[in-house]
Amino acid sequence: MSKTIRWGILGAGTIAAQFAQGIQAAPDSELVAVGSRSAESAHRFADRFHIERRHASYADLVNDPDVDVIYIAVPHPQHVESALLCLEANKAVLCEKPFTVNTREAERVIAKAREKKRFLMEALWTRFIPAVVHAKALIDSGAIGTPKMVQADFGAVFGVSDSHRVMDPMLAGGALLDIGIYPISVATFFLGAVEDVQATATIGHTGIDEQVAVSMRHVGGGVSLSGATILAASPFDAVITGTTGRIRLNGELSRPRGLTLTRGEGEERIELPYDGNGYQFQADHVNECLRAGKTESDLLPLDHTLATMKVLDAARACIGLKYPFE
Repeated sequence: MSKTIRWGILGAGTIAAQFAQGIQAAPDSELVAVGSRSAESAHRFADRFHIERRHASYADLVNDPDVDVIYIAVPHPQHVESALLCLEANKAVLCEKPFTVNTREAERVIAKAREKKRFLMEALWTRFIPAVVHAKALIDSGAIGTPKMVQADFGAVFGVSDSHRVMDPMLAGGALLDIGIYPISVATFFLGAVEDVQATATIGHTGIDEQVAVSMRHVGGGVSLSGATILAASPFDAVITGTTGRIRLNGELSRPRGLTLTRGEGEERIELPYDGNGYQFQADHVNECLRAGKTESDLLPLDHTLATMKVLDAARACIGLKYPFE
């Protein structure tokens, strides 16, 4: 594959715009195409980000011979069919989180990628932020002993109308899938596989979870608590505690720009700033995988994505949340 990776975006909404902005900071990447449900929205998005090729359907985008990889940026319930469409056209795929709505859908997509031998990864972009990568390296080196506990949260006042995507059960709205996946993924990244999930939630008047707390017991004895709310501004951070120290990710959980390492009475603050909105790091990682001929990421393998979907399913079972289309 050529040095420059040619990207297409499937969808033309808010998340698509964030990715389009972020990829500008990814070296050797070129955003060459966008596909939307109408010519009008495709042209509007393409004009905004100076994209040459604009397609009035998703099918036209996936069949564009000048696109190497497609970023899926449509609402949650559309991920499964969009990913299958891309894979059937032999396109590599980066699919926005949550990967799918449930484990059954995730298994379908992963099976298709493996059948077609095409690259597939969940767009859990925070995994590739420098502060998170450095925190993992420190923990793997034994900097805080054996990690035993993770506490993480993501909370903001969304203040949106009932017609908004996050409030709509038909679009798999709610705190858990939209933002709860961030603290949950931090817990599984640093503590590993999960063997027990418990959850409680506040269900709002539209039928979605407006607040949720998920506790997990991890294989090996670690425990974690992950919280998410669309009703209040939380500390928005993560702390990983080990037998000899702890690490706090500094700044917003979704885009930390440093960390604090505490051992005994000593405290070291490590700054890891970066330019851009942070989306470029996952794009750069996908580029590296494609150039190496890989069909999945070593840093975010498909089995990890599948395990995360099982956690989300278990949490929804605990709070009694089932979407109308399931």
